[in-house]
Amino acid sequence: MTTVIETTGLTKRYRSTPALDAVDVAIEENTIYGLLGRNGAGKTTLMSILTAQNVATSGRVRVFGEDPYENARVVSRMCFVRESQKYPDDATPQQAFRVARLFFRDWDEQFARRLIDDFGLPLDRRIKKLSRGQLSAVGVVIGLASRAEVTFFDEPYLGLDAVARQLFYDRLLEDYAERPRTIVLSSHLIDEVADLLEQVLVIDGGRIIMAESTESARSAATNLVGDADAVERFAAGHEVIHREHLGRTTSATVLGAFTAEQDQAMRAAGVERGPVSLQQLIVRRTQHPSAATTALTEGALR
Repeated sequence: MTTVIETTGLTKRYRSTPALDAVDVAIEENTIYGLLGRNGAGKTTLMSILTAQNVATSGRVRVFGEDPYENARVVSRMCFVRESQKYPDDATPQQAFRVARLFFRDWDEQFARRLIDDFGLPLDRRIKKLSRGQLSAVGVVIGLASRAEVTFFDEPYLGLDAVARQLFYDRLLEDYAERPRTIVLSSHLIDEVADLLEQVLVIDGGRIIMAESTESARSAATNLVGDADAVERFAAGHEVIHREHLGRTTSATVLGAFTAEQDQAMRAAGVERGPVSLQQLIVRRTQHPSAATTALTEGALR
């Protein structure tokens, strides 16, 4: 596949605080990515730099093989929809869509109208008077109807209720099946969007800690539950990313595969082995216990 976005050593600092720390990432064409991580991990900063709305402190960015900064030829091929999108005070959805139609060369007016009807958007009401859900719907319409070659959604659908979010997911998949393009979804609703994602990028503390297919990520971890000594015995040799203790029972989330013989031995020892959802995996990978919690855990293991 063709790489449409590539970064090397991408770093962004705000004074002495690193928002991005030597990020190397490659994003392929015609793929749906999940850009996942905690608040403040660097997701929005990364997307802002890739779309030339922010400037890196150091490192290299290439979009369609070019530097996107002050490059209208590149920027016009991307769409960045963010939760905190700002509009002029007197702007209406109708005006926002008119501007989008002029900017995006592949804008689909018929699709936009369908989405407007789907979400029941009042076109002539001032945007600042819209509900949070209606404001989110404006961003969703622009992001989907733009049909940009690369589209970033930075949590613009959080104001939508569960029914409206599902409508967004359905329309995205329907249109993507007919007109594949690169879509990057930043979301905290990981389990909800998991079935949409083909690739997962997890950012933590400004660093990419996971970049792999969703299928591979889902099979990366296993949860072991049973007698503490037995669980620790089978977890030995694996990276343990989370532990919980309740009396003599331990639950451990571990990375890596187990052999058929190990599975049989675990069953004989009364250790239950279960799958870990994508959300659980990412929560565990980005969960940093406090010093007090670490001390308690270490004490329980002594």
